[in-house]
Amino acid sequence: MTKMKDIKHVSHIDLSNFERGKLHKVWFDIVTDAFGLPISLPVLIGRGSEDGPVVGFTAAVHGNELNGIPVIQRLFKEIENEKIKGTVIGVPVVNSPAFFRMKRRFVDGVDLNHIMPGKKEGNVSEVYAFRFIREVISRFDYLLDLHTASTGRINSYYIRADISDPVTSELATLQNAQIIAHKTASDGSLRGAANEIGIPAITMEVGNPSTFQKGYIRSGITGLLNALIYLGMLEGEIERPEIPAVICHESYWIYTDRGGLLTVHPEISQLVKKDSLIATQYNIFGDKIREYFAPQDGIVIGKSTSPVNQTGGRILHLGIVK
Repeated sequence: MTKMKDIKHVSHIDLSNFERGKLHKVWFDIVTDAFGLPISLPVLIGRGSEDGPVVGFTAAVHGNELNGIPVIQRLFKEIENEKIKGTVIGVPVVNSPAFFRMKRRFVDGVDLNHIMPGKKEGNVSEVYAFRFIREVISRFDYLLDLHTASTGRINSYYIRADISDPVTSELATLQNAQIIAHKTASDGSLRGAANEIGIPAITMEVGNPSTFQKGYIRSGITGLLNALIYLGMLEGEIERPEIPAVICHESYWIYTDRGGLLTVHPEISQLVKKDSLIATQYNIFGDKIREYFAPQDGIVIGKSTSPVNQTGGRILHLGIVK
C-alpha cells in the first residue's frame, strides 16, 4: 500500500527518470500558492518494458467533473505495466484548486478549458494552463481528455473530435459512446491546444457533474482500453458497441429569449423532429409564457435540468445527424 508521504514531488516530468515496466505515482508541482507552497497534480505513469507511444488521459479540467477520475484510476489498476509497449500517463485531476473547492472554474473564475494553451507570463489561470501544456501535455503522442456536463445540465455519453482526421475519428469511435460530435481544433480547449501542437486528441463527455455514475465509468474504461489496443500498446481484442454511435457533423445549443421557470421535454439521446416541442416556460405565478420548438431535426446531446432560467439560458444541445 502506497503512503501519501512516500509519493515524491517533481517540478519537471522527464520520462527517462522513471524505470520501465513499473507504475509510478508522483505529485507534479505546477505553481505555488500565497504561502509559496506547491499546488500539485496527481500523476500516474505506467512505463512499459518496450518502446512505443506515450498516451495521456486527463480528467477534472473542471473541478466538479468527477466521472473521469475513477475511469483513470481503474484503468491503471487493470493494465500490467510490464506488458505495455510505450508509456501511459494519467492525470485524474487537472484543476486541483477547483477540485479542492468542489467548483467548476479556476480560483479567478476562469474556465480553464476556454484559455488553453495559456500564457507563460499571464494571469493565474493562464500561467497554470501554460505550465500544464508545457510540462505534461507536450509529453504525449495522443490525448484522451475526460469531462462531464456542467452544473445544472446533464449529458449523454458523447465524444467531441475532429472526425475529418482518421486517427481522432477512430479514437472517437472506439469509445463506444452514444454520440460523436464533429469539432475542429481552435476553441481554447485542452483538446484543441493539443491538436494544434500535433497531438491527436479527443474529448470524452462522460455523464453528469459532481457524481460517480457506474455505467458511464465502465464504458469509459472500455473505451480507454480499446484505444491502447488500437495503438498497439496492449494486446487484446477491441470491444465494439452493439449500437454504433450517432455521428453529428454539427451541434449547437438552443437558448431561451426570456426568463422564467423552464421544463425541457426530450430525454438525453432522443431524436427530435423539426418544429417538435422541446421546452415550456412558465412565469413565477405558474402561467405558461413560452414554448420552444426544435429548429431542425436532430438528437439531444445534453440539456438543462435547472428550472430557473434567465434570458439567454441554455435549453438543450442539439446534434445534427450526418
